[in-house]
Amino acid sequence: MKKSTFVAMILGTIGGILFAIGLCMVLIPEWYAFKPGIIMGVMGAIVLLIMVLVWRKMENKAPMKPSGKTVGATLLGIVGALLLGVGMCMVMVWSNLAIGIVIGLFGITALLCLIPFVKGLK
Repeated sequence: MKKSTFVAMILGTIGGILFAIGLCMVLIPEWYAFKPGIIMGVMGAIVLLIMVLVWRKMENKAPMKPSGKTVGATLLGIVGALLLGVGMCMVMVWSNLAIGIVIGLFGITALLCLIPFVKGLK
């Protein structure tokens, strides 16, 4: 295993765990940890962003240049993930089954649209 892959794996695991625990703290009302959950989730997101930057530096790749397509794909991914997460929360936490499923399906559809958007159709 290359050193850059190992470092990315470690940072990705740490960032993912922080992000996931932060989301749990925010979404589980019995924990009464909304504000600390937001802080922990943001810390996880920052670690994941640092992981991408460190991995690209270790692989001697050029810095990413944000184009319109990159920004659009990122926004589509964020919106799709948020819709999917809100739909799941509506079903599992707030007991709104029908509308949660519909919103979750919109999120899944948005995420599936990423494949042809990024790779293109041939």
